[in-house]
Amino acid sequence: MIPQILYFVKRKNLDFSCVLCYNSVTMPLKIYNTLTRKKEEFIPLAPPLVKMYVCGMTVQDRPHIGHMRAYVVSDTLKRWLTHRGFKIKHIQNITDIDDKIIEKTKTLGKDYREIAEGNAEEFMRCSDIMGIERADFYPKATQHVQEIIELILKLIQKGYAYTTDTGVYFDISRFPDYGKLSGKCIDDLKKGARVEIDDTKHSPLDFVLWKRAKEGEPFWESPWGRGRPGWHIECSAMSLTHLGETIDIHTGGEDLIFPHHENEIAQSEAVTGKPFARFWVHNGLLQLLGNKMSKSTGQFVPALDVLQKYEPDAVRLFFLSTHYRHPMEYSEERLKEGGEALTRIKECIEMLKERSAEAETPPKNSHFADELGDFWKDFEDAMDDDFNTPKAIGRIYSLIKEVNLKMGDIDANIAHLYKEALTSSLKILGITIKGKELDRFTPQLLDLILKIRQKLREEKRYDLADKIREDLSRLGITIKDTPNRSIPSL
Repeated sequence: MIPQILYFVKRKNLDFSCVLCYNSVTMPLKIYNTLTRKKEEFIPLAPPLVKMYVCGMTVQDRPHIGHMRAYVVSDTLKRWLTHRGFKIKHIQNITDIDDKIIEKTKTLGKDYREIAEGNAEEFMRCSDIMGIERADFYPKATQHVQEIIELILKLIQKGYAYTTDTGVYFDISRFPDYGKLSGKCIDDLKKGARVEIDDTKHSPLDFVLWKRAKEGEPFWESPWGRGRPGWHIECSAMSLTHLGETIDIHTGGEDLIFPHHENEIAQSEAVTGKPFARFWVHNGLLQLLGNKMSKSTGQFVPALDVLQKYEPDAVRLFFLSTHYRHPMEYSEERLKEGGEALTRIKECIEMLKERSAEAETPPKNSHFADELGDFWKDFEDAMDDDFNTPKAIGRIYSLIKEVNLKMGDIDANIAHLYKEALTSSLKILGITIKGKELDRFTPQLLDLILKIRQKLREEKRYDLADKIREDLSRLGITIKDTPNRSIPSL
């Protein structure tokens, strides 16, 4: 084995000193690409910049816990790329107008904007509670209608789209590569097509770009009359506007591969003549009783309900304990196991923290340091292999076991190294072990405090409301006030 050398590295953007105790060639970062159906070495177009588009929520209903798995996956991907030295430009859309939202307005008798805004706010709140890093921008479809219209005009001019009495449609027969992402054959799709019958379309598979509005529906003026955008064209327009013609990574749930992402590719590449996304990263779905968790069927568990019952880090551990490409079954039992595992992690870190209280300069050579070098190599190799979080977490658990077995032989300086290794690796996974004071702030307790503060604001007792916000801020909890509610961020 090559002689191991102990040295400290101040990690950029992570604010910790960790130990690398090995001298080896770093593994290339490999990501499974749905487009090629294999793992490929990831090299962005213009390193260190990585352009990443994350398919965001359609906000016709509350976010469910299945949504949060998808965004924990994209957050973990982003965190690892950042750890590897890349600079991420992250865009995540919000679909705030589509058929599902309009149907919801009819059911609830509310304005579509009220429904969309309320559900979008709850999604952001759940994301913040779970420690999901904010995107650089959250574009909304309704804010990009002009860009959508201009994109459709280009498609018509290039012969890829046509107009009918019901709207504007993309002609898939004009795009020879249609089906390259999903692997679906157009002829087979036509035989088994399950789409709404529209005799004005050239083919039942042609998808809508612009839909003429019916009486009482929200609309925007366009060259084709009053109407609204189709779902697929919204994402293309927002990605092209904010990230350019070709992006490095596009993420989303595997249920979006067809038709949504297939259609995004067709309409985007038809206009630009360039690859739309180089890497397509899709996560497996979180299932409920063996079926897809879905807002449309009503079979889902609201994310906020879960986060009020279980610690956010326990939920994240639950998600990351299964590889992101595999499906998962929602399980209260496994969430409890995640909570128990989190408790064991906290107890170990707390012991190391107490032991390392008098730590000075760590020693230059130590078999303990060698073990940490092996730990970091195993951890980083796992993450470089298509973000293998189950293997990375397993390595964290084995390190905790080593610490527990050798605690009596660990001095203050070595305890400091172990503590930094554990907290740093967990932070990369988005699991931030807070102090005992913050542990007392369960989601339920924080909700109660915010309700009391909101009541004080309604009674115009702003001095007390401001005092609560200042006190929470000192404990590391930031409060952002919106017209309808207060949103916490740890």
